Amino acid sequence: MFLSYPITAALLGMLIAQFVKIPIHLLTSRELKWSLMFSTGGMPSSHTATIISLTTAIAITSGFNSNEFAISVVVSSIVMHDAMGVRRHAGYHAEVLNTLLADFNRLIETLKEPNLKKPETREKLKELLGHQPAEVFFGAITGIIVGILTYQLY
Repeated sequence: MFLSYPITAALLGMLIAQFVKIPIHLLTSRELKWSLMFSTGGMPSSHTATIISLTTAIAITSGFNSNEFAISVVVSSIVMHDAMGVRRHAGYHAEVLNTLLADFNRLIETLKEPNLKKPETREKLKELLGHQPAEVFFGAITGIIVGILTYQLY
């Protein structure tokens, strides 16, 4: 193989988590949405699956007492905390800003004053950025499974 086992496990973790979002979305909304393969947010967290696949691979190859595993656990914690915290709240902010912009545009259209500026025509901000705790949890489960299975197949 061209890539090391830990890198292969991490990349597979990301790809599998991104792909799994499509059938999960299909089951929950009855809508086939291939664009989820390249989007952020959703079930499971691909960021978490990626970093936990890597952490699992490092645990298997270097051991639970290694410095490499310790570093990987710390980075994993940061990634998962960020997914549930900062990125999720940025998505909430985007939702509020999108609503405010839509309301503002409706107000401008309603007033139809000649000296008022034209309505804003910006793209909506992406609202699905972060993850709920359950999405991060299942991303971690996905990462552990992928890390172990990749080792078995490698």
